[in-house]
Amino acid sequence: MTMTSRPSFTTSRSAMNRLSILSVRHLVPAFTAFAALAAAFTAGVRADAVAEVCPAATCAGEDVWLVSTRRLPGICRLPARAVFDVEQRCGGRWERSDLASLLDDPSRPLVIFIHGNRYEPHDAKAQGVTIARQVAAVCPGAAARTVIFSWPSQQQGHIIQSSRETYRRSYADGHYLAWLLGQVDPVQPVAIVGYSFGATIAVGAIEDLMQSGDRPSSGLAQWAGRPGRSHLVLVAPAVRSDALAPRGPYAPAVAGIDRLTLVINSRDLALRLFPHLDRADGADALGAVGMPRRWLPGSVEFTATDAASIVGKRHALPLYLESPTLVRRIASGAISGLTGE
Repeated sequence: MTMTSRPSFTTSRSAMNRLSILSVRHLVPAFTAFAALAAAFTAGVRADAVAEVCPAATCAGEDVWLVSTRRLPGICRLPARAVFDVEQRCGGRWERSDLASLLDDPSRPLVIFIHGNRYEPHDAKAQGVTIARQVAAVCPGAAARTVIFSWPSQQQGHIIQSSRETYRRSYADGHYLAWLLGQVDPVQPVAIVGYSFGATIAVGAIEDLMQSGDRPSSGLAQWAGRPGRSHLVLVAPAVRSDALAPRGPYAPAVAGIDRLTLVINSRDLALRLFPHLDRADGADALGAVGMPRRWLPGSVEFTATDAASIVGKRHALPLYLESPTLVRRIASGAISGLTGE
């Protein structure tokens, strides 16, 4: 993997100097858009309690899990091992569990939801549960196991600088997600739904896995050529627009998916500010401008939707989840045909 194309986890003096000379005309609209985004993320979300013990019978009606990296440090490569906090939702409460229990049924499709910026732990849980229920409603026969990938994206300090730090942290969580996916049985179908910065984590993880196929000593299940299907759904993706281009930074990931469902918003104000997150690159966001079909091989199914007429200018996942049209596109993109039936 080429490390030079990605942000480092320490802010250099020169980088800080560049940030300090941003003009007011850039900072004011940036602050306004990010502040609006913050309000959207936290609206109407409620914390769920964590239970120590939960009778297994109460979990029969739902299959929602959480894998958290919030207590793990930043890293710049695939870890040799990762110890996640794992929980299972049972009867409306959260029970502590483990990775072995999460991955104990390879016949059950996995739907992994990766949230975006400015999510507290309870925000991630609440929206992950909503997605699980909507997937079940749209595709009732899928019997999917939903996994919420919760990573440290909560605001810390000034909103603009915090967003830059969160963007940098998303690269580390791509490595953690790659390790998690490397523990999944190759026959198990997997769908990944990445929203906003969650898209950076998703494509980074798949790229990691495709590169690790050249290193059998990694101890990860080989992703290339796996018999289980792999679907990728990117919603308002805050990842650079050339991410999956033939010469793009995540080009190897293309060979690791069977379907790409892209939901963009060409009017999204926050995504228009994406070039300011890493001023050295200055690339537009994929979620703002989209990508052409020709970047993908013919074997990869591809659909793209511009949600601008439905969502408007705001960058907020609840607006997508409130639209029956968009929910159907997201859920069917993840689950339809995932088991090959």
